[in-house]
Amino acid sequence: MPALTESIALGRTRSATARKAPSRSLDTLFRTSSYAAALLVLLVLAGILGSILYGGWPAFREFGFGFLTSSAWNVGTEQYGALVAVIGTVASAFLALLIGVPVSLGIAVYLTQLCPGWARKPVAMTIELLAAVPSIIYGMWGLFVFAPLFARYIQIPVSNLVEGMPIVGTLFYARVPSGVGVFTAGIILAIMIVPFIASIARDMLDQIPTVLRESAYGIGCTTWEVVRHVLVPQASVSIIGAIMLGLGRALGETMAVTFVVGNANRLSASIFDPSSTIASRIANEFNEADGLQLNALMALGCILFVITFVVLIIARLLTRRVQAA
Repeated sequence: MPALTESIALGRTRSATARKAPSRSLDTLFRTSSYAAALLVLLVLAGILGSILYGGWPAFREFGFGFLTSSAWNVGTEQYGALVAVIGTVASAFLALLIGVPVSLGIAVYLTQLCPGWARKPVAMTIELLAAVPSIIYGMWGLFVFAPLFARYIQIPVSNLVEGMPIVGTLFYARVPSGVGVFTAGIILAIMIVPFIASIARDMLDQIPTVLRESAYGIGCTTWEVVRHVLVPQASVSIIGAIMLGLGRALGETMAVTFVVGNANRLSASIFDPSSTIASRIANEFNEADGLQLNALMALGCILFVITFVVLIIARLLTRRVQAA
């Protein structure tokens, strides 16, 4: 019997060794492929950054730090500044988050806590279908359908109401109520980022253990208290990541914003007035640009890259702070 047991154990050891022999080579191939894929992404990113930095360097050398602080953009005199485009980019993205984040979180909470079982899947699919709509369709709809309605029912009444008021009158007065402007761009961007933030937030809320919710309901918590004190803290890291993903989409959106932002190179304290973004300016002028104008557009691309990188750093810091808490 001991001899039989020993032979069986020896046979198992040999078979295990035989199975592990090819798996080592496959594991090495898998590690090498994964490393190459990660390295390829870094090389592509470095190549993109290097090319736009090389193309934009003449503009940085010509205008220096004044390129960031100047609002001039005159092709005839070859005077270029990024201030208007940078402010328009940040303002439209901020307005998109201000509008889109509460709506997205409300959709996620409704789908996970309040929606009837028979309606959950159709509603979720409808929200996700918004992500499949091309950005140019959003832009065309915003320009030809939303902008006239917005000008007639929002811009004109609000402008007549707040005209002459301090602060409020400055922020919400439209000198030419055409319907296009920074606020219109923010609304269109908010519609575009809602499916991304809502889908991720819904998935994260769904993954929270049911026992946590049942325990909270068991001690007498209301639905609001469960969401506020149980669900959101548990999924806060993922929600922050979803918000930053939406912010990245809003910062880099091109065609939809180009249609509705107005493409005016001027600074205005009113969110109803037309303005410009980095992406829209590049889209409008890159095809015909040459010389220093082309260099200035490439420099704008570098600035947009830096803004996105700063947003990523802020997201990492917020995530670490939430995890530490």
